[in-house]
Amino acid sequence: MARSVRNAKIDTRSARSRLAERREPYWTVISGGCALGYRRGAKGGTWIAKFRDADGKRHLEALGAADDARDADGLSVYSFAQAQERARAWFQRRAREAAGDFVPHDGPYTVADALADYRADYQRRGGKAIDRLDWSAAAWIVPELGGVPLDRLTKMRIVAWHQKIAETPPRLRTKAGAAAKHREADASPEAVRQRRSTTNRVLTILKATLNHAHREGRCASDDAWRTVRGFREADAARLRYLSDDESRRLTNACPPDFRVLVTAALLTGCRYGELTAMIVDDFNTDAGTVRVRTSKSGKPRHVVLTQEGRDLFAGLAAGRPGSARMFLRGNGRPWGKSDQQRPLATACAVAKIDPTVNFHGLRHTYASRLSMRNVPLAVVAAQLGHSDTRMVEKHYGHLSPGYVSDTVRTAFGTLGLAEPSNVVPIAR
Repeated sequence: MARSVRNAKIDTRSARSRLAERREPYWTVISGGCALGYRRGAKGGTWIAKFRDADGKRHLEALGAADDARDADGLSVYSFAQAQERARAWFQRRAREAAGDFVPHDGPYTVADALADYRADYQRRGGKAIDRLDWSAAAWIVPELGGVPLDRLTKMRIVAWHQKIAETPPRLRTKAGAAAKHREADASPEAVRQRRSTTNRVLTILKATLNHAHREGRCASDDAWRTVRGFREADAARLRYLSDDESRRLTNACPPDFRVLVTAALLTGCRYGELTAMIVDDFNTDAGTVRVRTSKSGKPRHVVLTQEGRDLFAGLAAGRPGSARMFLRGNGRPWGKSDQQRPLATACAVAKIDPTVNFHGLRHTYASRLSMRNVPLAVVAAQLGHSDTRMVEKHYGHLSPGYVSDTVRTAFGTLGLAEPSNVVPIAR
C-alpha cells in the first residue's frame, strides 16, 4: 500500500468542518498530474479524483462520500486515507487505459467479471487445474457472489458465504442443466473436516481471483478479503498407502493393460496423468531413469528406477518407436482422463482392499515405502517432483525413522506390562 499524503485542511473530520462550502474542491496533490479533492456541500462532503493525461486533458471521478457525518465503512463512506487508496487505483487504471494496456469495463466490475479475467490469465500462464477452477466457480462462487461488484464486496459477506459452503452437504453428479443434488448430511468429525477442506480450496480460488483483480487495478482495496481466513486443521495430512501384500494383490486383480499402469505407479510414484503422457523416448535405458516432461508444477523431472522398474519399462519400450505412448489400453488407444477410476475400483473389490485406494494412493504407497526405509526426505521430494520438502514432511515425515523415535525406544526400555505373543496376522 502506498504511503498516505497528509493535508491538515482535509485529512480529519474536524478540520474539514471548518472549511467553507464551495463548488471547487480543496485539492491535495498525490503525484504528478494526479490529485484528490474534497468538495464541501450543504449536505456533507464528497471525494473527487482528478487526473491529467499526456495531452493535458483533465478527467474527474467521483469516489464517494466523506466521513463527515457517518463513520467510514470503505463501501460508500470513505476516510481521507481510504479515498487516497481508491484514487490511486483509478489513476493507475486511467494511465493504463491511455497506454493501451487496459480494457475499460462497461458498468460495475463484478466477481463474475474478475473470475473471467483470472481464468484467462491462469490459462495463459499454463495453469493445470482449469477444470477444478471452472467447476468451483460455477458451483459455489458465481451463484452466490457472481453479481456482486468488487467495490461492494465486504468481509462479512465473504465469511457468511464461506460458512454456508461448509454447512452444505457435498454435491452429487447430475446431468448437464439438471438441478443440483446433495448427499445426506454427515456430522461425523471426518466428514466435517473433509467439507471444510473443500471449502478452504474454494476460498483459495476466490482470493486468487480477487487478488488478481486488485493487482490489475480493478478495485481500490483488498480489505474485504485479505483478512478472511480458512478453517483451521481442515487440511490434516491424510495418508492411505498399501502394504507390500496389498500391492501384490491389487496388481494381480487388474486386467493386463491396466496392470502395467498400476505397476508403473507403484514403482515410480508418478501421477496418472504423468504416466499416460509418457512416450517410449522418455525411458533412458542407460541411466535407468524415466522422464516426466511436464509435472503438476510445470517443471520436468527424471525419476530414478529400481532394477524392477528398469525391467518393466525396458519390456514396454522394446521394439517400439520413440514417439509411441508408453502405456496403451488393450484396444491400442491411449488412456484418457478418468479412465483409471472404474478399473481400479473393481480391482480393489476383487483384491479385498479395504479401505479402497484411488490412483493417487499408489503414489502415496511409493513415497511411504521410501520414507519407511530411511530415505532422506529431500530425495523423496525430488522423486515426487516437489520443489522442497514441506509436503513430504507433512505427509511422510512421521514414517521416516529418525533421531526422536530411535532415542525414545532405546531410552524408555521395557516395563514388562505387555505379555509377548507369538500370534502373527495372516494376510487375507
